[in-house]
Amino acid sequence: MYNPDTAPYAPPLIASARSSAARNIAVVECHTRNDREIEAAASSLAGEASGGLLIIPEPFTNANRDRIIAQCERFRLPALNPVFGAASRGALISYTYDFNAMMRQPASYINRILRGESSGNLPVQAPTKYVLSVNLKVARGLSLNVPPALLGLADQVIE
Repeated sequence: MYNPDTAPYAPPLIASARSSAARNIAVVECHTRNDREIEAAASSLAGEASGGLLIIPEPFTNANRDRIIAQCERFRLPALNPVFGAASRGALISYTYDFNAMMRQPASYINRILRGESSGNLPVQAPTKYVLSVNLKVARGLSLNVPPALLGLADQVIE
């Protein structure tokens, strides 16, 4: 799920998901620009056997995260939201970079620039730590069994 007006980078992500999905998994693109389209997408995906929703982080879905999660709960649809803290807000799973660790990285760049290093010589910084969160309360509400191996990998398990 994403808004094509605010996420021009999403189509290649969808294409990649389609090409890597197992044969029995259909990747359905859900464009959403308003509450009505959020509800319609959640409703249609909930009708699919073993359906779920991957929320692509972008300005619209980030701003409407709680509405999207509420519709997923309403239609009993598991949601994966790769935004820090989404699992604690009602998504089934969240996997994303550690926001706090990422925000500490610029301090070393500022220090290097203040000491005279050219910003053009500094490499692009990528996240160094990722966080997997699983919401067991949501899993129980959806009658899903979370494999112990996944729980063992989780950095945060929400009861």
